[in-house]
Amino acid sequence: MSGEVVPRKRRRAPALRRLFRGAQLELRMLILLVLLSFGLSLISPYFFTLSNILNVMDQSVITGIVSIGQTFVILIAGIDLSVGSLTGATGIVLGLSFSVLPVPLAILCAILAGGFAGFINGFIITKGRVAAFIVTLGMMSVGRSMAYVLSGANSISQLPESLGELASSTVLGVPTNFIVLVVLYAIAWYYLTFTKGGRTIYAIGSNVEAARTAGLSVDFYSILAYVVSGALSAVAAVFLAARILSIDPIAATGLELDTIAAVVIGGASLFGGRGTIIGTFIGVLIMVLIRNGLNLLNVNPYWQGTAIGSIIVAAVLLERFLSAREAARRDDEEEG
Repeated sequence: MSGEVVPRKRRRAPALRRLFRGAQLELRMLILLVLLSFGLSLISPYFFTLSNILNVMDQSVITGIVSIGQTFVILIAGIDLSVGSLTGATGIVLGLSFSVLPVPLAILCAILAGGFAGFINGFIITKGRVAAFIVTLGMMSVGRSMAYVLSGANSISQLPESLGELASSTVLGVPTNFIVLVVLYAIAWYYLTFTKGGRTIYAIGSNVEAARTAGLSVDFYSILAYVVSGALSAVAAVFLAARILSIDPIAATGLELDTIAAVVIGGASLFGGRGTIIGTFIGVLIMVLIRNGLNLLNVNPYWQGTAIGSIIVAAVLLERFLSAREAARRDDEEEG
């Protein structure tokens, strides 16, 4: 009968299946994180100590903050190779600003500088139709060069002691910087999940021409993704400076590799349109645990780059395999 009322439980079932299917990747990454933690606890008796757990939280902050911006960029099928050099350059801007500005305004100045660099990246990529790889590679060189020029190739020390509280203070035993990291991820998750801007970013990555035809503000949100990436690189510079109360122009070298690895490990596609901020957060934790485990096992630090690079390649291969299998499954369902 057309007027038949569908039981509530029957209506819920398809929705729950869709929710579970959409979260399968995050669940797999979460299981991997748990297994990795369990394995490291068996290998090293120091892994589950309070000091090491706090150390893992602290180590996840810099990579975690920058990975949020990298997620935005990768979701629109872009890439940002300049995040490491921008973290170093905006850190120098921060250090120089302390001599003439109070701490809050100096931090704001650094964030604006990072956002402006991100705007330049996004504007050239979007309006100039230049490959993101080329533009951000160029900005990587510019950022590192400006860090040396502005600092005179010297470290900046004697920073305000109040800045150090960002790294040393705790709230109910949890480091303040890690709480800030979680709050930033919550904001990014809400934006990507529930706002028009978030849906537009996914649409751009899935099919930019279709998004443009649908009347979406493709150029605006494409540029916005790079502005977010640049600004968060500066936020990471603030916490990096707070950790050691010193700023070095060579700081954050290689950070771009770590953030790309974290986003890809978290399930995002380098071809855009697929990935979640929760997956990135799990990817960051997996990355940090791997580095932490290698350190606990006294593995030569020079081998860590090999490990991270191998993980990126393996994650991309896995992503392509899962994408192909998902496409085959959808074809089977449509034929059936």
